[in-house]
Amino acid sequence: MIRNTRQRDAIRHVLDTAGRPLSPEEVLAAAQSHVEGLGIATVYRNLKNLVEEGWLVAVDLPGQSARYELAGKGHHHHFHCQTCGQVFDLPGCVKGVDAMVPKGFQVTGHDVLLYGVCRSCRAA
Repeated sequence: MIRNTRQRDAIRHVLDTAGRPLSPEEVLAAAQSHVEGLGIATVYRNLKNLVEEGWLVAVDLPGQSARYELAGKGHHHHFHCQTCGQVFDLPGCVKGVDAMVPKGFQVTGHDVLLYGVCRSCRAA
């Protein structure tokens, strides 16, 4: 049993209110406003524990460290802003995936990651 601490509560709060997948560094920056002196090792340790508990899932991006989001959201995809580096949830799913699969193959899952520039970066 892992006990709740001020650090863990702050990390959970940040992820619960983020509305999008966060990197460990983003979690650290946001949680430090709640717990002064919070370190990156504590963030990594808590992210690992929260994934093991099933409260979080990792969002893997090719060539980058994982982002983390709340588990149980259902199937969805992500958009990665190439300017600010933030990752955003995309509702729904791409249609027609099965039509792209070679004859005789069976799809058991898929991930779609779109790249571009987010609204905030475009406006800047």
